[in-house]
Amino acid sequence: MTAIMKIRSTVFHAIHEYYHNLGFYEFQSPIIIPGGAEEGPTLFELNYFGKKAYLTQTWQLYAEAAMFALEKIYTMAPTFRAEKSKTSRHLAEFWMHEMEVAWINLDELMEYAEGLIKHIFKRVLEDNKLELEILGRDIKKLEPVLKKKFPRMTYDEALGILDKKKKIKIKWGKDLRTIEEEKLMEDYDTPIFVTHYPKEIMAFYKPSDPKNPKVAVCFDMLAPEGNHEIIGGSERDTDIKELTKTLKSKREKIEDYGYYLDTRKYGSIPHAGFGMGTERVIKWICGVEDIKDAIAFPRNMTRLNP
Repeated sequence: MTAIMKIRSTVFHAIHEYYHNLGFYEFQSPIIIPGGAEEGPTLFELNYFGKKAYLTQTWQLYAEAAMFALEKIYTMAPTFRAEKSKTSRHLAEFWMHEMEVAWINLDELMEYAEGLIKHIFKRVLEDNKLELEILGRDIKKLEPVLKKKFPRMTYDEALGILDKKKKIKIKWGKDLRTIEEEKLMEDYDTPIFVTHYPKEIMAFYKPSDPKNPKVAVCFDMLAPEGNHEIIGGSERDTDIKELTKTLKSKREKIEDYGYYLDTRKYGSIPHAGFGMGTERVIKWICGVEDIKDAIAFPRNMTRLNP
């Protein structure tokens, strides 16, 4: 655990270093929020002076407001998801790294994501050789991340690979489950990008692709060695009507998102961003089987103490 915590410290430092070197500003947002950003049922509810409030699921909605002023921003902050899950890759409280940038598209966003992972691995391989040795981690499994370009494929292409190579048929419109992500990653020793998932199963802020409205302009980064999704990102929808329509379709209260919709009231600009589950990256680097070992005092549906 001591070795893991030292590697964790290096990972956090590397994230800050990466963005400072690129001229980003660190920006903080509220932990207590009036509404959700992902799925309503995963919200932790609070009594906020007699009003209903929630612990934050993401920094993003506030970051999109700050982005207009600062253009290149990032954060490292605790995040809360009330998911009733005991899997080896879920926590109820975890540290999420998020970033938001003005004037970029999906391809440019993926370049940022790939550069971040490469920088984290570079720092750990330079600074934590002893800790990796203590953990019995095979460095040869980590080195390809620095040496290779991360492959990119669309959701449709991923379904085709799973069908032809892995004999797994998935109905179009279904999200990739962990078993399908594992099968897809069997042939890769670096992360891969899967882009353009079905719009209907994506978060409300992910826009439809003008070339194919059935898919969203988004990506997931999947990691090898059974580590699944570690980063998710997208361009952001700038159309108030489309955002309102999607929120209604997901049965969200429009008034809870008034401040967010106001950011588009007088027009907007192209922008994009992503979020990274920091403990998932630490789990992968350290080669541990359970994400609970990537944080000192894990919180999930069965753990509250110490």
